[in-house]
Amino acid sequence: MPKIKIDSNLYDRLKSVTEVAGYSSVEEFVTHMIEKELEQIEAPDDDKAVEERLRGLGYIE
Repeated sequence: MPKIKIDSNLYDRLKSVTEVAGYSSVEEFVTHMIEKELEQIEAPDDDKAVEERLRGLGYIE
């Protein structure tokens, strides 16, 4: 399994949040967060959602 290096300060923050959120390990928490982000990025956008996002960013009126 590939390993990812992470800054020790960030790891300490992750460890703290992991315990509060009820995850069994930092790896479980990080995996869950990455999966959630990938779902958002990979999810097909409908035209209405894209239009609202562009409006919110100020690209269209």
